[in-house]
Amino acid sequence: MACRASLLVAAALALAACGRSGQPPAPAAATPAAAPTDEGPRIVMSDDLVHLEYRVLGHGEPAVILIHGWCANADYWHAQFDALKARYTVVAVDLAGHGASGANRTDWSIARYAGDLATIARRLPNERIVLVGHSMGATVALAAAPRIGPRVIGIIAVDALRSIGLPPLSSGEIAAKVAPFRSDFVGATRALVTDSLFEKGADPLLVQKVAYDMSLRPPAVAVPTLEKLLALDLAPLLPDVRVPVYAINSDLAPTDAERIRKSLPDFTLDVLPHTGHFLMLETPARFNPLLIRDIDALTARAPH
Repeated sequence: MACRASLLVAAALALAACGRSGQPPAPAAATPAAAPTDEGPRIVMSDDLVHLEYRVLGHGEPAVILIHGWCANADYWHAQFDALKARYTVVAVDLAGHGASGANRTDWSIARYAGDLATIARRLPNERIVLVGHSMGATVALAAAPRIGPRVIGIIAVDALRSIGLPPLSSGEIAAKVAPFRSDFVGATRALVTDSLFEKGADPLLVQKVAYDMSLRPPAVAVPTLEKLLALDLAPLLPDVRVPVYAINSDLAPTDAERIRKSLPDFTLDVLPHTGHFLMLETPARFNPLLIRDIDALTARAPH
């Protein structure tokens, strides 16, 4: 039973999400700022006055916005920075409550994170945007794409989409999944990472580093975010996602591509064998060419 619970939480982090969420507000009109002239950290204020930090690297079209997962930060994409910034504008985001961004809010819903991403996107001058989200970051990308508007030409989900349309969890089931993290956040997070998010034989130093890093995130942010993620119902959001969705998944668990295509007809899947949940960290030499290929494919498909 404990193993099943950890797998369910891992699945939630990988976007096998269910439940109900509120409808997002109407997309705001894009008002891009002047083109960036240098690389480095930037700050923008969210609608509820949380400072959001992001980094801009490289130049060119499209802008590739990298969105980390639960209890992570922008540095989880560090192995992709050099490969991507040589070809595109790279925007690495610290979601609110993560990394260097502020945590002065109480609403940790996916809708709020999506609004933050739209706020950052409005600061970009690029005509085209590709959203790349790992784990929970892919959920944020799906929710944010309609808010950002027609500049988004595609979404790339990294070890996120496994299935869509599963029965929602009850409030009691959600409470049971969250309870270990509420009572012992450090221990439960480290157990989740080491027991469920890497394949056997993974680099033990990487496993230890990720487990330690994620377990030190503030529980006041992480626990309510996990609750909202477990309760999320994607069904009301997906009809508004009108761009191609690509996925690069590990083989840590199966992906039900046919079920996904019932909700996202323009869905393309690649599976990177012998990898775990953090495949972009585990094997960038194999992951980066797939990511670049997908970005280029989305760019080629976009209307001119």
